[in-house]
Amino acid sequence: MILKTENLILRPWEEGDAEYLYHFAKNPKIGPIAGWPPHESVEFSLNIINTVFSKKETYAITLNEIPIGCISLLIHPDGNHYWGDGSGELGYWIAEDYWGQGLVVEASKTLIEHAFKDLNLNQIYATYRIENTQSKRVLEKLGFKYYTELDNINYLGETFREIAMILEK
Repeated sequence: MILKTENLILRPWEEGDAEYLYHFAKNPKIGPIAGWPPHESVEFSLNIINTVFSKKETYAITLNEIPIGCISLLIHPDGNHYWGDGSGELGYWIAEDYWGQGLVVEASKTLIEHAFKDLNLNQIYATYRIENTQSKRVLEKLGFKYYTELDNINYLGETFREIAMILEK
């Protein structure tokens, strides 16, 4: 499925996106705050496209046909957490060059509308690491409300604290 916003196209990831993905996802400011390691090579990025990014409702955020980030609405068992039937989990990241431009909010609004209208979800959850104030602001702009705090483990086996937020239909 392809979703369009005013400025963006959300589309499935393609193998040809691997070089762009590597270029943006090797930045150590991107992955670790979201709980995943910086990408090490184009081959690593290609593997992510063929595994993690091949899940249903996972989209490349594209601007002028260039994939600049990723957004997903994962439904059990694909999500990081099980939130109950009729629920999904919103996740996103965007390349540092595009921070602060409202593009994640724009992409998220379109995906949320799709989730409630086409996927018949009743609530959407999202989590962010406590120190990730940028994600907190995105979720607040989207109307998410505080739900709970959770302990999670990152790719290095380190425990971190995250906030879960909820948006109801």
